[in-house]
Amino acid sequence: MRMLSLIGCLAALAPVVSQGEPPAPRAWSLQDCVQQALEYNLELRIERYNPELALYNLRGAYGVYDPIFQFSGQHRYDKAGETLFQGLPIPGQRTETDSFNSSLSGLLPWGTQYGLSLRNLYDTDGRRYDTNRNAIPYSASGGSVVLDVTQPLIKNLWLNPTRLTIAVYKNRLKWTEQGLRQRIMDLVTRVELAYYDLKAAHENVKVQQSALELAERLLAENRKRVEVGALAPLDEKQAEAQAAARQADLIAAQRNVAVLENALKQLLTDDFAAWGTGTLELSGTLDAELQFFNLQDSWSKGLTQRPDFLQANLDLEQQGIVIKINRNELYPQVDLKVGGGYAGSSPGFSGVLGDIEQREQPFYYFGGQLTYPLGNRSARNSYRASKAEYAVRQLALKKLEQDIMVEIDNAIKLAQANYERVGATRKAREYAEAALAAEQKKLESGKSTSFFVLQLQRDLTAARSDEIQALVQYKRSLALLAQSEGATFERHQIDLEVK
Repeated sequence: MRMLSLIGCLAALAPVVSQGEPPAPRAWSLQDCVQQALEYNLELRIERYNPELALYNLRGAYGVYDPIFQFSGQHRYDKAGETLFQGLPIPGQRTETDSFNSSLSGLLPWGTQYGLSLRNLYDTDGRRYDTNRNAIPYSASGGSVVLDVTQPLIKNLWLNPTRLTIAVYKNRLKWTEQGLRQRIMDLVTRVELAYYDLKAAHENVKVQQSALELAERLLAENRKRVEVGALAPLDEKQAEAQAAARQADLIAAQRNVAVLENALKQLLTDDFAAWGTGTLELSGTLDAELQFFNLQDSWSKGLTQRPDFLQANLDLEQQGIVIKINRNELYPQVDLKVGGGYAGSSPGFSGVLGDIEQREQPFYYFGGQLTYPLGNRSARNSYRASKAEYAVRQLALKKLEQDIMVEIDNAIKLAQANYERVGATRKAREYAEAALAAEQKKLESGKSTSFFVLQLQRDLTAARSDEIQALVQYKRSLALLAQSEGATFERHQIDLEVK
């Protein structure tokens, strides 16, 4: 049997947070978040039951091979009415019979049906009357031990419905295992994306705080210049408007942090009420590590590791089993029947068992049976329909393969573009910082106005935000590329052990 169990990030590390407790005041790394989600995410905990249920179904399917024991016993009393013989009434006879039947029967994987039975083991005691109305007691006992075997010779010999049904259950067990792998990959990717989004939101708060500080500093300087008459009051109003706008941006950024933090918490815990009041402090910094891409290698990973593609292959395999089941129904039912045993009969009950033990009354039989529906239209058309469905699934698998290749190609190109965008936005931010510093010096020397300084402050804030977004988009594109390749476990060094 095959079952999935998580090791690596689950077994190698101690639990980060106990269920029902708020997050500890600590810095959470991406690895910590992934581990926490794998342990406590509710969606994943639900999904983990599917392979278990499929395993129970498979084990239950083997129950058809369990031998069946049957035993029955009965006591019967009979009394007949009076009869007339030459005008004289003769009392009716009376009998009492104890009878027993017992059997052990079952089915074997190659279609053989067997049965070992103790049949009609009875012991009868009674009383009848002769013509002189004399009571005549009597007793009789009998029974037999029989072995019956029925063996299919064509239909149901090897490709019998029972074996094929078990094959379907095995296929569905593997399918649910791949479904669990898919759900784990999706969860890990969602956690990673939520982590980067929250990290970017925290960085954006810092950018907005810096923008507010620049605006307030300029406002303070403009007020001093207005007081000494070196600057028009309009410049002070412009600076005030800029500071108020930056304050609003900071409030919006802080609210966005709270929303994204809740989104990440929802993935990490099964008790949001306990976590709702806590704060997630994320460790590390956003960076853009250089990564080399190989399209052929990525295609190979995607077509060998992606759970959805492996599930599609299992669906095709299942349909192949259905074809075998329907093809089996095309054949005539030809059964060989053999059997035999030993009988016993005696006035006494113990004598019957003695006869059987001595094997003095053997019997046997053999023969055959042929069954075939004339025309057999139902089976023939079911077989044709299953072959057509197999062709459909083949084409669907081919289309999925093509879709995966296109998705991976697009993901690689997006990651490459996002990496280049990181470099471009970094340069834009550096140029914006230099331009603002130069313009501020010109303002101090009276060669510029606060209008241009305010404009360059906005440009710097936008450039810093663009750089953060470029970094996040690059990190996100790497996570999505790994998901497209089916390499999410490899990316996060997560091992899945199959038992």
